[in-house]
Amino acid sequence: MTHPLFRDDAYLREAEGRVTEHTTEGGLVLDASIFYPTGGGQPGDSGEIVWQGNAMPIATAVKGVGDSIVLVPSEALALPAVGTVVRQSLDWDRRHRHMRVHTALHLLSVVVPFAVTGGSISATRGRLDFDMPEAPTDREAIEAALNEFIEMDAQVSDGWITEAELAAAPQLVKTMAVKPPRGAGDIRLIRIGGEDDWIDLQPCGGTHVARTGEIGALRLGKIEKKGRMNRRIYLHLDD
Repeated sequence: MTHPLFRDDAYLREAEGRVTEHTTEGGLVLDASIFYPTGGGQPGDSGEIVWQGNAMPIATAVKGVGDSIVLVPSEALALPAVGTVVRQSLDWDRRHRHMRVHTALHLLSVVVPFAVTGGSISATRGRLDFDMPEAPTDREAIEAALNEFIEMDAQVSDGWITEAELAAAPQLVKTMAVKPPRGAGDIRLIRIGGEDDWIDLQPCGGTHVARTGEIGALRLGKIEKKGRMNRRIYLHLDD
């Protein structure tokens, strides 16, 4: 397994890790990773590893067998041997933008209170698909509500809930297509706001900023029809 250091601290930019495995596809697995693997609509992190005078660019990270995280090199280079200790470094600007967009999409799911059928994140924009028959007509109100939450500079924190507790509170699960994993133990919750007066609370395994003010100004993008009951809404970072 790979210990997900990004879950302990989403702001960790560098860390050591020991190579535990090479994959048949040319990737490598570390015992601990700052690289977030593709999942939940959020892209895998990119960056670099260095060891013993060598350097290897990492194009992305993906989920491997079990709880392992596979780092995918950008080039077909000789991998560090199993047992080698490497220094990991993130492409921090890209990761931080993912954190800002991901947190903003949580806010969008509050402002547009319909079930979410899909979503994706990039370094410049994100989108959610909603199970709603008609597109929202007041774009200005949605954008204003989002930026009001950002100006509140509300705290973003995580916690854990048991499967039984989540089953007793099904309203916490907003996504229709992707359900929290079952049978793997406690489930991670992301809370925006205070413990007793939260703005949003939902299961999520991604990386987020520590406060909503860090998202920066947002701009509402296109609203598209994607089927009879599906509406896609885009958000853009202004910088």
